[in-house]
Amino acid sequence: MPAHAPETTHDDPLGRERAHLTASRSALRAMREDVEALDIRDVTANWVNAIVLQAQIDDRIKALADLAHTPLFFGRLNYLHAPGAELAEGAEGEQFYIGRRHVHDADGDPMVIDWRAPVSQPFYRASKKDPQDISLRRRFGYTGGELTAYEDEHLSDPAEAAAVSKLLQQEIERPRVGPMRDIVATIQPEQDEIVRSGLSGSVCVQGGPGTGKTAVGLHRVAYLLYAHRDRLARTGTLVIGPNRSFLHYIEQVLPALGELEVKQATVDDLVARPGLEVRGTDAAETAVVKGDARMAQVLSRAVRSHVTRPTEPLMVVRGSRRWRVPAYELEEMVEELQKRDIRYGAAREALPQRIAHAVLVRMEQAGEAPDDRVQDAVARNAAVKAAVKEIWPPVEPAKLVLRLLSDPEFLALHAADVLTEDEQKLLLWPKPFRSVKSAKWSAADLVLIDEAADLVERTHSLGHVVLDEAQDLSPMQYRAVGRRCTTGSATVLGDLAQGTTPWATRSWDEALTHLGKPQAVLEELTAGFRVPREVIAYASRLLPSISPGLAPVSSVRETPGSLRIEEAAAADLDAAVVGACRDSLAHEGSIGLIAADARIPVLAEALLAAGLPYLSPGEETTSQSRLTLVPASLAKGLEYDYVVLDEPAAIVDGEPDERTGLRRLYVCLTRAVSGLTALHSAPLPVALARPSSPAGV
Repeated sequence: MPAHAPETTHDDPLGRERAHLTASRSALRAMREDVEALDIRDVTANWVNAIVLQAQIDDRIKALADLAHTPLFFGRLNYLHAPGAELAEGAEGEQFYIGRRHVHDADGDPMVIDWRAPVSQPFYRASKKDPQDISLRRRFGYTGGELTAYEDEHLSDPAEAAAVSKLLQQEIERPRVGPMRDIVATIQPEQDEIVRSGLSGSVCVQGGPGTGKTAVGLHRVAYLLYAHRDRLARTGTLVIGPNRSFLHYIEQVLPALGELEVKQATVDDLVARPGLEVRGTDAAETAVVKGDARMAQVLSRAVRSHVTRPTEPLMVVRGSRRWRVPAYELEEMVEELQKRDIRYGAAREALPQRIAHAVLVRMEQAGEAPDDRVQDAVARNAAVKAAVKEIWPPVEPAKLVLRLLSDPEFLALHAADVLTEDEQKLLLWPKPFRSVKSAKWSAADLVLIDEAADLVERTHSLGHVVLDEAQDLSPMQYRAVGRRCTTGSATVLGDLAQGTTPWATRSWDEALTHLGKPQAVLEELTAGFRVPREVIAYASRLLPSISPGLAPVSSVRETPGSLRIEEAAAADLDAAVVGACRDSLAHEGSIGLIAADARIPVLAEALLAAGLPYLSPGEETTSQSRLTLVPASLAKGLEYDYVVLDEPAAIVDGEPDERTGLRRLYVCLTRAVSGLTALHSAPLPVALARPSSPAGV
């Protein structure tokens, strides 16, 4: 597959491609100017409509931005025949430029086709074995936003052998500075199948380090918004990440693809409630119990326990008439509502209408002709409201959880045969808090309150939710996410080997059941594009200890010299780490110094003493500031061109148990794109002494 540099002959294909790029940029600028020139004064009926329409126009203007260092198109397809036409002999083909967004000229003819359009699909899936009616696939190489090279594949030419794309390889290996970028130019066939899967079904993607699962999830959102824009505009989309640093790292991917409306949040954001602040922490064993799915049953019992059986008849006075509803009839209403298994709050709202209907039946039997207004008036009658408050009192979710965690008898009553006595003791606060506001709630407590709130009133459901780093969620957290997509679909992304919480997911089947999506399709990505083969093979030595049976990633990138393991005396370790950072900064791209959380203050002081300024995770790297000091607990999901890893044994020891520690180490070992230097003074974990798996080599 020949790669072409600039040509100086009269036949100048590269010059023609550059000319098309210039013309496309001009057309995009004209599209933007057309939107900017819109005058909405005569088409809006009132100021509210004007504000809404202007906001839509502003979003459209932002979506049409021409980003200087982002190529407007990255490929070209030459079809043998016009797409959709009969494959008749002599039928004329068509040529399409594939890019991040659609661009058309003044006549409306396309100059760049959106990568998500059906006609663009062969760019990602066509091959020599299956050319999909493509005669030529051309990839473009860029430097600083300028088109500098191209590379051709004649897919329908049997004389040309299949070859690895050098431009594709260069794009994957391009140094990383700044936030995560899109992979729209490098999507692989197996990734594209996931990206273009339908909106109606949920998908779970198991992918090891460097397989692109996060990028696949984000690009799937972009594709779904393209294919189902009207529906998702009504129902909404949400990307859920593990922490704020991670969300900041990925936040520019969708806007670069022209998608501005996708919200991002952590699970903690989802369950946050006004006036309730997370000020407490749980011991690992307590957090495990609070995150167990059995807590949903305990909460359900506690909520329903507030309903009491009516024992007295109800007397409703209307004018000079009195209407009696006997206790047995009230009891039948309560039983009927309980059997329907509707939300507690919805049943509470329905009960006064049931009572009012019974009164209206008696009024009709007495010869009156009441209408709906009379029924509503009866439902609001003071006696009816008092009876409902007695029979079906309001439940405040936070107060309910406060009582469960404070009152041993109340907890024991509703946890009987569900939680053991020891588990109940773990849940109870040593010193109960007096009120909801004074309580030192933990993150797990707010998940319980969210569950209780959903038992009272249904949680709003979105059209599509992407859940990244899902392996770290507890069953109760899965339920909290699942409530946000009960009527929509989900894309679940994760790696069982990277689970670093005591409650980490054991199997995707179990996780998807808790999420409420047991029918989700499970896809596995095993081809690694980010981490060098030598590095992933070394990290894969941990797999038998942390996730037996999980297939190691097979990296497509062989980078000799990308892995260095160096031992230093304990007294010299800090200096050796600083030296490794200085050496790494001699390379182009971003540098991450990853260390156990307890080592961060010491290393921060050593870096500053050496005159090496550093960033914290979430701060954007620039060409002048490329070194980030990363606590091991925040490394997940991040990537750097070069990683310096400090004291692997300390990372393992920083976790509550060895298995979790080795999983944390696996995460930290696999953050490098070009090279990893690991320094240690303590002996390396025994699991790293195992020879590499053949699949990882």
